[in-house]
Parts: sequence; C-alpha cells; structure tokens
Amino acid sequence: MSGTLKIIGLGPGSAGLITPDVKDALETATDAIGYFPYVARVIERSGLTIHGSDNRVELQRAKQALELAGEGRHVVVVSSGDPGVFAMASAVFEAVENGPLSWRELDISVLPGITAMLAAAARLGAPLGHDFCVINLSDNLKPWSIIETRLRLAMEADFAMAFYNPRSKARPEGFEKALDLLKSACEKERLIMFARAVSTPEESLLTVALSDATPDMADMRTMVLLGSRQTRLISRENAAPIVYTPRSMR
Repeated sequence: MSGTLKIIGLGPGSAGLITPDVKDALETATDAIGYFPYVARVIERSGLTIHGSDNRVELQRAKQALELAGEGRHVVVVSSGDPGVFAMASAVFEAVENGPLSWRELDISVLPGITAMLAAAARLGAPLGHDFCVINLSDNLKPWSIIETRLRLAMEADFAMAFYNPRSKARPEGFEKALDLLKSACEKERLIMFARAVSTPEESLLTVALSDATPDMADMRTMVLLGSRQTRLISRENAAPIVYTPRSMR
C-alpha cells in the first residue's frame, strides 16, 4: 500500500511550538482529520481535504483515517498538544488492533508535539522538575472512582501532579470533588497552579496556596499543576513568580 498515516500534535496553541516534522507532514498531506477546533488550525491549501468531526467520535475518525490511507492517500490525524497524551494516537492503534489485518501493514507513524502540561510548566518555571504524574480528570471514558483512587495514591506518593480536562461545562462538579480531596490530604500551603490557554493571546497564569484554590479558577482550557511537598516559589518584584521543584529531595 502506498498511502501513509501520520498522527501529529499541533502543540498547545502557538504556531512557534509546532515542530518542523509536523509542519512537513502538513505540507505533504492529502487529508487532515481531527476534532473541529484542531483541524481549524490547519492552513487550507490546494490538494488538501480537511475532515472535521465531533470530539466524541475518536474511533470513527481513526477508522476514516485508516481507510483513506488504505486507498493510497497521505493522511494526517490531528491532535492538539501531543498525539500520544490523551489524544488520537491511542484511538488509531485501537482501531488497527480491532480492524482488518491489512491496516497493520500501513505506513503509520506518530509525530510528537509539545503537550499542554510541558508548555504550562515552562511558563511557570519548573514545577515538574522531579517525579510527577499526569491524570485526566474527565470521567467521560473512565468512572470517577478510578480518578479518585489515582488521586489518593498520587497524594500518598507525594508526586507533583498535572491535571488535564479539569472542569467542563457539562460536569463542573468533578473538579470541585478533586479539589476537596486534595485539600483533605495535602498541606494547605501546597502550591497549585492554573495555566489557561498557554501560548495563545488569552494566556493567563495563577499560582495560589491550595487552601485558596476554588473550582472556578479552572475550565477546559486550563492546565492545573499541583506541586509536591518540595515545590518552591521564588517571588520577584517586577515579574511573575517562578515555581520549581528541586531535583534533589530534602
């Protein structure tokens, strides 16, 4: 089969954070497939067909991409951030595993992108400088009981934590429950950071003590980072504070 399928990440928002490999893939693609807001970031051009779809049809998107690649097309499946972090790479490989054997012979590659977690951490300083974990707070694809168990174990291990999809309009109570759980087990002065729309003109950064955090500080465009016991804040008079976690344990 002469088609190709590249699963790409567009980074957190700024065009400057798209990797050269991803730019090259977009320039040679015949088809771009993805969630409407993500493919809207792809520059239209002659010879490129853009296929947008809803955010709850990941497997359908993956199957469409595989079918087009099987027909000899050069397809990119578009995610924001990194395609392997709560994004389309897993969906494509799930479709491959459960689909026709011919899909396993396709030329498929994953091109990494800068995920929101890393972009947010860089803006704030280095809050993920030591051991950390990443948890998706959305309960669309897993029950809340799993999220709660993982939060409890991460707190027990004293990881710094990064939270994706903290607070949706449809389920705003999830982040409130997560905050209550964090406040019940962590020190009140533990640092929590809210990085919204990082690398876009709407970017905003906020660092507060955990005891002062409220659910309305986050939405679905916000990356929430929680420090470990070791995480420090460096105050500056004429600039935003720097938050970092030392590499050595004290």
